[in-house]
Amino acid sequence: MGRAFEFRKARKMKRWSAMSKAFTRIGKDIVMAVKEGGPDPDANSRLRAVIQNAKSVNMPKVNVERAIKKASEKGQGDYKEVIFEGYAPHGIAILVETATDNNTRTVANVRSYFSKCDGSLGTSGSVVFMFDHTCNFRINAEGLDPEELELEFIDFGAEEVFADDDGILIYAPFESFGAIQAELESRDIEILSSGFERIPQVTKAVSAEEAQDIEKLLEKLEEDDDVQDVYHTMEETTE
Repeated sequence: MGRAFEFRKARKMKRWSAMSKAFTRIGKDIVMAVKEGGPDPDANSRLRAVIQNAKSVNMPKVNVERAIKKASEKGQGDYKEVIFEGYAPHGIAILVETATDNNTRTVANVRSYFSKCDGSLGTSGSVVFMFDHTCNFRINAEGLDPEELELEFIDFGAEEVFADDDGILIYAPFESFGAIQAELESRDIEILSSGFERIPQVTKAVSAEEAQDIEKLLEKLEEDDDVQDVYHTMEETTE
């Protein structure tokens, strides 16, 4: 298996385990999708993807509809996607994706987390090159063979296709999202969820004690409501 498989295996159950945090994230995704392409899922591919993700975490349909309606109101502010880069203790690179309606607040909070945990907030471009920006789709595996699917979707950008307990996962470069989404929909293949991830090109092994230092920073970042996702180059165990 490739890097995407190992990355997914290590992160499973470790990140986004709190349902309330997942709902907060999806709520912001809905606002950004509606602001970008309107409230009609049939005409807005990004919103379709967010609605699929809402279903995958059992977000009630009424909550989704309420969020779409609220996002369509003139008084609803927008969220800006901002990336922060830096280092945790022991030389571990950190990439933080945020969605914020108050950049001043978010910058101050993220900077304080790095400072309090003996990390250092870097400048734009300081660590982002260490991660591959990918898109992914989880689809219903019924009647499908991962190996055949991989061959069929190479032309649409797919680089890695594998099965797990929850379906079949397709990984591809970030820019291939639209082409793969369109092809899956044209074949009536059920998309269970989709999204974007940043996979570290190289990871670094640390001791158990060092890992605790790094986890302190990761936990503070992930608990912040403005933070959508956190990526790092620490080698994670799959146990």
